Amino acid sequence: MREERLLLPHEDVSPQVVQQRAAHMSGLRAQLEPLLLAYSAAESTAGQVMNHVIRRPPAAVARVAGITHTLWACDDDQEIDLLTSGLSRNQALIADGHHRHAACLHLGRQPGSPWKNSLALLVDTNAYPLRLSAIHRVLPGLDPEKAASLAADVARVLSLPDGPRKPGPNELVLVGAGHAWSVTDPEPRALREALASRPREWGALPAAVSDHLLLDTAWAVPDLPGAVRYSHDAQQAVADVAAPGSGTALLLPATTEVRVRELARAGVLMPPKSTSFGPKPAVGLALRVLGPP
Repeated sequence: MREERLLLPHEDVSPQVVQQRAAHMSGLRAQLEPLLLAYSAAESTAGQVMNHVIRRPPAAVARVAGITHTLWACDDDQEIDLLTSGLSRNQALIADGHHRHAACLHLGRQPGSPWKNSLALLVDTNAYPLRLSAIHRVLPGLDPEKAASLAADVARVLSLPDGPRKPGPNELVLVGAGHAWSVTDPEPRALREALASRPREWGALPAAVSDHLLLDTAWAVPDLPGAVRYSHDAQQAVADVAAPGSGTALLLPATTEVRVRELARAGVLMPPKSTSFGPKPAVGLALRVLGPP
């Protein structure tokens, strides 16, 4: 498999998390959920076959967090050939599952390893666009007034008298204890120093500004369990820090799939927790079980 050409990662990974995923998968000898891959189909053959397959009774149905997941089985050789015939000509973006993919690569280095292959859900985003949203940061141990004051040393910080709101394209919104601030225009020298060992393209990425200019440089947030929590829901992040003494939330703007693909094709990996593609397949609905070693 020409993995470097066919699969296009877009986010960096944490070596520690990769090791944890690899140990978990190896111990279970199973993959509990597929990678989520996005591609653009140039032909309609696969779509026509899928429309035929989904007329059959489903193999399984699950409703999780308000989303209904329906699974159909396709075991007809001719249908499978039609479904897969054009895939080798398409480059698939890893939308979700970077650490699991890296864990498979790690485990697959051993001769004869079954982890050279991976369970995956491919989505033609021309026909079925995925939702792309930001991932927000919640810092339980950081006082919001102090956070705003320190952020003003490295960026433009303005109070938002009307309270929290959705960030603009080049803006972060700092929230806590009923107050909110707009954070824009990072100081160029401070940003360069914070990203000195990173790709220059990171200077325009909200997650890089958030994690390296603010969390690392301005706030010196320790790299300890629980120091930073990640939230896919902006309203929930705001609610988590609404009470005095409950910490600070940093709301990030969403990027676009076009921008994600541009960076990925250029070989630039975004910071971890930069994007949230969805909806994701339900854990446990489709399994890959390897059996005894």
